[in-house]
Amino acid sequence: MARNNQKRTRASSKKEASSASSDAPASLLNFVTPTEFVELPSKGRFYPEGHAFHNKETIEIRYMTAKDEDILTNQALLRKGVALERLLESILSNNDVDPSTLLVGDRNAIIVAARSTGYGASYNTTVNCPSCLKSVPYNFSLSDATVYEGDKYNKDEVTFTDTGTFVVQLPITKINVEMRLLTGEDETSLTKSGASDTLFDNILTSQVQRIIVALNDETDTEIINKFVEVMPAYDSRYLREAHNSVTPNIDLTQQFVCPECSYEQKMGVPFTADFFWPKR
Repeated sequence: MARNNQKRTRASSKKEASSASSDAPASLLNFVTPTEFVELPSKGRFYPEGHAFHNKETIEIRYMTAKDEDILTNQALLRKGVALERLLESILSNNDVDPSTLLVGDRNAIIVAARSTGYGASYNTTVNCPSCLKSVPYNFSLSDATVYEGDKYNKDEVTFTDTGTFVVQLPITKINVEMRLLTGEDETSLTKSGASDTLFDNILTSQVQRIIVALNDETDTEIINKFVEVMPAYDSRYLREAHNSVTPNIDLTQQFVCPECSYEQKMGVPFTADFFWPKR
């Protein structure tokens, strides 16, 4: 009897092992990719009704996966300049939103959060020291990033409109300029136009042309573009500074100390190739 019980026990153990083995692959594939909540610098205030991010203060993104790394190394996507767009589409898949419609500041916050989920908050890269001009290794912490909501502007100089735009009067020409925030589509277009211009000759002009909605209520694009080409440099700089002051964004400014010459200054975190391909 003892022998028969032993045989039955062995058979039962084999069946249980076989069942556990067949269940293992299924249980591995049932792994749920974790998600992260990202605070939007804009708080969703400047998206029109009907947009997925309208009045949303936070949104949920999926952690980066090995498949997302494939997107970042896909040569066809890199040549077309759309690898980052495909990555955003992937990690925002539950939000039903076109990444090109997102405000630049919100995109930056999402990109920094995605990088942190994929490779951690420690960002090792190289920096050109402004003092000794040497290229030195430096470690930035992405977890030290802060959110700027675009609320530290001169309320006597800049006014909001009901349509989410801003109006400012230029100091030299006294023209009232209505301007808007830039989106991912604008950023992509500016990058492409800059890459085709010698030494980025027209990048500032192109940026100013894109942010202007109207000049003294004149909305004709051709007139706006021609005005920007001849506007006083003082007005152009004033307009860009006013635009920066109302633009919600993620602030990655950190204290830089050169390990070679001990020079110190506040510096924005550089977005180099190391950002999505960190050095080990």
